[in-house]
Amino acid sequence: MAKKLWVLDTETKGTGAQMVPLDTTVKEGARPSVVRERPVREKEAAPREPRRFKVVDVMTRQALAEDIGTRETVELLKGVRSTVDVSVHVWEPGAAKWQPLTQREQKMLWDLAARER
Repeated sequence: MAKKLWVLDTETKGTGAQMVPLDTTVKEGARPSVVRERPVREKEAAPREPRRFKVVDVMTRQALAEDIGTRETVELLKGVRSTVDVSVHVWEPGAAKWQPLTQREQKMLWDLAARER
């Protein structure tokens, strides 16, 4: 299937121009003035680092563990009595700070811990 090129038709009267297919604006035998296609730039995805977690006791606000991987976090959560006893944070390199996990993300970690018990 041929790629259809679109141009801005400014010959309309009234409120303004509109986008139309190129073949409807070109008269027979005439060449269009300038039609360029934008080059598509593909963003190179930077390799993502493994997630790093911090687990904090809610009552004492002391970090039970900091800068640990997913496996270590799951192992630590196995020994915690309830989901409301700790808060789990993840390191966000772009923001350069610890972000609390959403409820859904915390549930996923707790499900992993429960599955391995």
